[in-house]
Amino acid sequence: MNIEPYIAQLLYRYQCVTVPGFGAFLTEIQSAQLVESSNSFFPPKKMISFNAYLKNNDGLLANHIAQAEKTSYEYAISAIQYEVFNWKKSLQENGLFTIKNVGNFSLNSDKNLIFTPYDQTNYLTNSFGLSAFVSPMVKREIFEQKIEALEENEVIEFIPERRRTSAYLKYAAVFVLGLGLTGAIGYPLYQQQIANETILVETAVQKQVQHKIQEATFFIENPIPAVTLTVKESKMSYHIMAGAFRDEKNAEKIFKKLSDQGYKARRIPQNKYGLYPVLYGSYATFAEAEKAKQEIQKTINPDAWILVESL
Repeated sequence: MNIEPYIAQLLYRYQCVTVPGFGAFLTEIQSAQLVESSNSFFPPKKMISFNAYLKNNDGLLANHIAQAEKTSYEYAISAIQYEVFNWKKSLQENGLFTIKNVGNFSLNSDKNLIFTPYDQTNYLTNSFGLSAFVSPMVKREIFEQKIEALEENEVIEFIPERRRTSAYLKYAAVFVLGLGLTGAIGYPLYQQQIANETILVETAVQKQVQHKIQEATFFIENPIPAVTLTVKESKMSYHIMAGAFRDEKNAEKIFKKLSDQGYKARRIPQNKYGLYPVLYGSYATFAEAEKAKQEIQKTINPDAWILVESL
């Protein structure tokens, strides 16, 4: 059985895919990049790395294979062991082997395992349909040179326009002056009249408002009930996995142990693989989950990993 396609499928959905007895593939989200020297743009993607020390079976790959192949969990474990045996044999005989769409493995001079990821596949589902592209360079120098040439060659001449004044403009000026004097005298009187009428209107309005307030106060017998606001909690989409157990009693035992140690442990319902997952805790942002995961890996469980899922 070829298990390589199933590893690639799980890398789209999970941050850690462990191959029992061989190692674990880890993913990390890399932001979009702009390379100014080559005018190239690269969309966000998942960077794949390999950790040869994470070999314990977490059940993820075996359950996925069993469900896809419609076979038993034990048969899937055997298929994984057989595939790992062939990989190691290929390394010993040829010094390298390839997992399709994932990466290449080889041995250096010290017989250490070297992993080179395959960069052509983007396992970040949010970037589906986005591809890298190169933008042609915008040449602005030619345009600026043309503007400078126009500024040097063009000479703008200013010729004042001569106008003839007519006799009737003098009479119009006298008429406008008369209107100005009349307005200067009459405008203050007009303003005073408007102010007096405004005061009368405001007084009448205030009386009506006070009367309405008294009527409203008279008819209120019962106090207005208090309004209760419910604040919606933010979703906790990042979870640190402590383990997944086939026996529910073992899951409950680990849950109580983590709770006694001060963790905000959680148990989630049985998954589609028939396992009972137990969490160290859940977090709203990836940064919070990553910080907590690193602390847990240093102190209690080096195999802890982050599950990204809305629960």
